[in-house]
Amino acid sequence: MTIADAHDVADAVSVAGASKVFPGRRGEVHALDDVSLTVRAGESVSLIGPSGCGKSTLLRLIADLDSPTSGSVQVFGKPASRARRDQDYGIAFQQAGLLPWRTVAANIGLPLELHGVPAAERRARVGDLVDLVGLADFADRHPDQLSGGMQQRVAIARALAERPRLLLMDEPFGALDEMTRERMQTELSRIAAETGAAVVFVTHSIPEAVFLSDRVVVMSPRPGRITDIVGTGLGADVARDDALRESPRFFERVTAVREALHGAPVPGRGRERR
Repeated sequence: MTIADAHDVADAVSVAGASKVFPGRRGEVHALDDVSLTVRAGESVSLIGPSGCGKSTLLRLIADLDSPTSGSVQVFGKPASRARRDQDYGIAFQQAGLLPWRTVAANIGLPLELHGVPAAERRARVGDLVDLVGLADFADRHPDQLSGGMQQRVAIARALAERPRLLLMDEPFGALDEMTRERMQTELSRIAAETGAAVVFVTHSIPEAVFLSDRVVVMSPRPGRITDIVGTGLGADVARDDALRESPRFFERVTAVREALHGAPVPGRGRERR
């Protein structure tokens, strides 16, 4: 699906009044409280907030890796559990999670193999994906022969294997050095633009959140609530490159997100700044 087709489908994500409570030895842990959020098809949204604020928990609810204690989560108009079974999303974590005994190509093709895609179709799709992430010359290498950034590119390609309309990313660049991290941010922006996938991205980095996103969702300390939503104003016509990182517009949006993070928590869904 391309961005031009986005208006023909339901919102990528719709979270309504979601709360999450975990049992604990010393009592219940309230991770999320009454969170509501919509992510449009083809849109990139980052979740940012202090450690323990529920960013990853919210991502896990969207991915159907956990269930909300109350409220609802839909992905493309379906319950999250159905969207998971339909492979409507791909997911990447901070650790690439590659199988060391499989080559780059075999790691990327693993989801297709597990779902019974014929070998010829699988090879063609893997070929397209290694080209997309710039690893065509490394398809026969094993993970221990790759840099950290290259391993994350393999993980992103694997997440894209079944052509998901949504990418869920939980700090995938958090363990990388700053130069590699910036290159990966540019790569992800390019890949999202080329595939038309919506992106929900968890990060602790304000510049990363602004660079990657159409909107930045600011969350409060636990129990996590949305206290602000800051629009970046960086549409499809803005090149996500090194020049953007040095632009006054970029610094202004970074400042806006920083101010939102340090502002007094506002209960509820939060307001949106444009």
